[in-house]
Amino acid sequence: MQSSPPSHASRLADLVARAPKAELHVHIEGTLQPELAFEIGRRNRIALPWESPEALRQAYAFTDLQSFLDIYYTVASVLCTEEDFHDVAWAYLQGARDDNVVRAEIFFDPQTHLVRGVPFEAVIGGLSRAICRAERELGISAALIMCFLRHLSEREALETLERAAPYRGQLLGVGLDSGERGNPPEKFRDLFARCRRLGLHSVAHAGEEGPPEFITAALDALGAERIDHGIRCLEDRGLVARLVRERIPLTVCPLSNVRLRVFETLADHCLPRLLAAGLRVSLHSDDPAFFGGAINEVHRQSIMALPLSESDAHRLLRNGLESAFWEPTAAAPHLERLDALFGF
Repeated sequence: MQSSPPSHASRLADLVARAPKAELHVHIEGTLQPELAFEIGRRNRIALPWESPEALRQAYAFTDLQSFLDIYYTVASVLCTEEDFHDVAWAYLQGARDDNVVRAEIFFDPQTHLVRGVPFEAVIGGLSRAICRAERELGISAALIMCFLRHLSEREALETLERAAPYRGQLLGVGLDSGERGNPPEKFRDLFARCRRLGLHSVAHAGEEGPPEFITAALDALGAERIDHGIRCLEDRGLVARLVRERIPLTVCPLSNVRLRVFETLADHCLPRLLAAGLRVSLHSDDPAFFGGAINEVHRQSIMALPLSESDAHRLLRNGLESAFWEPTAAAPHLERLDALFGF
């Protein structure tokens, strides 16, 4: 019996899998797969409260952002030494290479580790070593974005910035993450002003659980150059018009949105409406170890579930490459390869 030919969606997903990509919304702690978490835990004599990697995976039944963060911070507690941070970043970067990622701008949360007594130099030392190795051995351009936890105070964030001062040259930018509820961007106005004076790029999570006003505040109070998530912008037509006019990138994470119950199913996701509005959207994995897929899988599932055309897929990929904080000359050959692959 002859097998049926692959569907248009399957062919498009295969094409996207081969295309060059930029990963602009990925938390390195959220790439820690259960098997590696248990391995590092044993190395550091830290017992996780699950019997096995599979039992940990079974716990990934999140009801909202906070239910995810509770497990996320517990898993991250195994990371203690420079070797640990190197190993988790190296594992992510190898997978990114396999997904044809050519540029990765990686979030990390030093406050998650500093509170446990982990030295800042161990965190950034391990991550930076993996990035240098990936550029040398894998041909991936990568950089670090230091995120602040919005459920903590601005004073604590400023103290973390001071701890990071000797490593300024190893930071591409700063971001704001953790739970939005009760933590508006304005809370960190002075912090981000200082970061901008230091020449650091700025991004912020806004408009996932928080209202569209948080997106406006991230732009105005923090000077955010990219909005991470931003999906609730559609509730404010004036904001949508501004985002389009100012060409503000939105780093959207559909699998994350579904796993955290922002949408019931992927078929319900607002991605087609974001594209139809002319927004500068690209797709990313967020916390792939927890949400069920790295960047190729994010694109594949989105293509299979949503009415996305070849032109839409090309635009999503191009938006990602063009929204990265790298020199246009570095992006140019990848954009040319992308256009050639899609016949544009």
